[in-house]
Amino acid sequence: MQSNGTFESGALSLPSYLARPSGRTEALPGVIMCHSFPFGPFDARHSASTFPELMDRIANELGFAAMCFTFRGCGDSPGDFSLQGWVDDLRAAIDHMIAEAQPTGLWLVGSNTGGSLAMCVAADDPRVRGCALLGPRADFDDWAAQPRKFLDHCREVGSVRTPRFPTDFDEWTRELRRFRPVPAAQRFAPRPLLLLHGDDDESVPASDSRQLAESHGAAEMRVIDGAGHRLRHDPRAMAVLMGWLDRQQNIDE
Repeated sequence: MQSNGTFESGALSLPSYLARPSGRTEALPGVIMCHSFPFGPFDARHSASTFPELMDRIANELGFAAMCFTFRGCGDSPGDFSLQGWVDDLRAAIDHMIAEAQPTGLWLVGSNTGGSLAMCVAADDPRVRGCALLGPRADFDDWAAQPRKFLDHCREVGSVRTPRFPTDFDEWTRELRRFRPVPAAQRFAPRPLLLLHGDDDESVPASDSRQLAESHGAAEMRVIDGAGHRLRHDPRAMAVLMGWLDRQQNIDE
């Protein structure tokens, strides 16, 4: 991922990309984008590779300060994947964004696992005004059910790189059940929530988004006909996201 800055998450320095609309110096609404868990072999190296382009678009077309970053174990970020670690990274990203840009309001956008964790973090952070989730998971129970197999998968895709990580496998496993997006959606209400899901998503069924919508009680949900898992690359989904973000800042004003 192209970066133009870094921030600290614990002992780790994570690369980030912050876009602002050209010529604007006043305080602006802010958005942070969270990438998904990597898919294929060594895919972690390419996480969020197209997000800076999207951040530029959100900044220049909508007038946001827009930031993306790579979670630990992905892209050029050091460290190894753990669910708690990714939650810590997002919390640190929020702190950094607020310190760096002093946004008038803050929204989170997340894809798949990034969206699910955005829901969990936002539920307990009143600084977050709203969330937009693309193909989110309702839980991580499938990972928790076979943690050894999942750890092997993490090594295969490149999100766990240290040979003897984790040092405490039982705690690493417990984290997979610690964070619960569905109850988080209920706590997040009545703040605005947008859910986008492809009806041909091969990894996460649209029923996961429906669970989140039902728990929230007032979410906007759009199922995109024929769309798969990578909604970032579906122009229809991006058009809905851009329109929703534009409405959010107008409501805020």
